Amino acid sequence: MNLIEVKELADKVKANINKVIVGKEETIDHLFVALISSGHVLLEDVPGTGKTMIAKAMAKSLSSSFKRIQFTPDLLPTDVSGLNFYNQKEGEFEFREGPIFGNIILADEINRATPRTQSVLLECMEERQVTIDGVTRQLERPFLVIATQNPIENQGTFPLPEAQLDRFLLKINLGYPTKEEGVHILKRFKEKNPMEEMQAVATNELIVAAQQLYSSVYVSDEIYTYIVSLIEKTRNHDEIELGVSPRGAQAILKAVQVVAIINGRDYVLPDDVKAMVNPVLAHRLVLKHSMRLKKNQANMILDQILNEVPVPSEAAILKEIER
Repeated sequence: MNLIEVKELADKVKANINKVIVGKEETIDHLFVALISSGHVLLEDVPGTGKTMIAKAMAKSLSSSFKRIQFTPDLLPTDVSGLNFYNQKEGEFEFREGPIFGNIILADEINRATPRTQSVLLECMEERQVTIDGVTRQLERPFLVIATQNPIENQGTFPLPEAQLDRFLLKINLGYPTKEEGVHILKRFKEKNPMEEMQAVATNELIVAAQQLYSSVYVSDEIYTYIVSLIEKTRNHDEIELGVSPRGAQAILKAVQVVAIINGRDYVLPDDVKAMVNPVLAHRLVLKHSMRLKKNQANMILDQILNEVPVPSEAAILKEIER
């Protein structure tokens, strides 16, 4: 497999999802970025905007196992990870896998579960493994967690702590469709649900091969410096209590390499970095208390930082590549 084939794979998956989802091109690209870079996605928006549907469409586009976990306050950690139970017939304990043992995991309304249950995902998302009763079990690759949450309804919810948020490569807001997209949605779903006719267009083997290849995308010294300059700016900003960690810097590097592939290149440009700053970094910022109550304040601060940090010359990067 080569980078051109990864680009073709991205186009194929995107076209398949577009048979169901209307007008969310950027969101679909972001899901593919997370899939190939072995990251995870947090979809946050009001009910009915298609969060669950776009996650299911991604899963059905791959010949991967799909598990849905409905997070509720009474959900136990073992309901997610699995548990050892005593088999009276055999006279011994047996392990029963939980729904986390899948390729694409939909953690629906993740903020409705207690912190104790949410914490089960920490090891799974970072280490791709589950430890139960002292025994560690590896999770199959690819492994992608797509979590959803409703930002409006706070009653009966448990906000994700910073450590949990940091495990998500991307945080995405879908938003409402435009008037034209709304009409298209009504027509598409008038007689039947196109989700029922979706077929897989990619295998696990292809996805894993792409995951092992994307890191070969060329990153110039100017891009490395640009990313670090943006990260350092978040750590010294007057309105930010806690800036982006080194893990956040690594996350944006992974993301922009996949974005370059989606755009048909084997090298990263400054525009790739600009496109991924908000979805990768906004949820990692801890703002000062006076700023937290303002809507989209993290995105606004990042836009300000993007305007302040000098952008490397694209011509210089292309010249360096030609050498």
